[in-house]
Amino acid sequence: MSAVPVQPRWQRRAEARPQELLGAALTVFVEKGYAAARLEDVARRAGVAKATLYLYYANKLELFKAVVRHALVAGFDEVAQAQPGVAPASRAQLTFLLRALVERVACSPLSGIPKLVMAEAGNFPEIARFYHDEVIQRGRALVTGVLERGIAAGEFRPVDVDYAWRIVIAPIMLAIIWKHSFQTFEAEAMDFERHLESHLDLLFNGLLAGGEKKE
Repeated sequence: MSAVPVQPRWQRRAEARPQELLGAALTVFVEKGYAAARLEDVARRAGVAKATLYLYYANKLELFKAVVRHALVAGFDEVAQAQPGVAPASRAQLTFLLRALVERVACSPLSGIPKLVMAEAGNFPEIARFYHDEVIQRGRALVTGVLERGIAAGEFRPVDVDYAWRIVIAPIMLAIIWKHSFQTFEAEAMDFERHLESHLDLLFNGLLAGGEKKE
């Protein structure tokens, strides 16, 4: 009787490997930064040979781009498709966008990516250009679109949209920087929900037409 081949108790699915590599790469980039991250570290964390990485990504830059596209760009596109309601519900749409940014980025390991880019943009302008073109421009389009619709509908007072969009997202970016720079020196962790609620309160009381406060 011929022996029946013994199947391994666990076998990696080939189609799952790219996502596993990207997950490992995200962890390494966030922990070490772009300059110090090595493909050997990513391969080791993913449990594969370094040569396996080269089957999918030509170099560290292409791996970083793949991480950002998988983790952030796809998320922006998903949020854009899921915006609730239509004008004049611009306040609800803007709240939805900012809450998604807090929950999906600031409160997750993904917060390490914008911090990394800001910290290393001077030495690696290629990653800054890529991040600007594929992530920041998407966020800019989402926020300016809501502001323009709100102004057109009379829900928001006229503002300089080309500059206002940066001010709208600035407190969330500050929270991300704070999380990775100063949080360790504070007795209590930042409450991102309270941070967001304070931001929304100040933001909308400045944007609402006529200056009235609405709940």
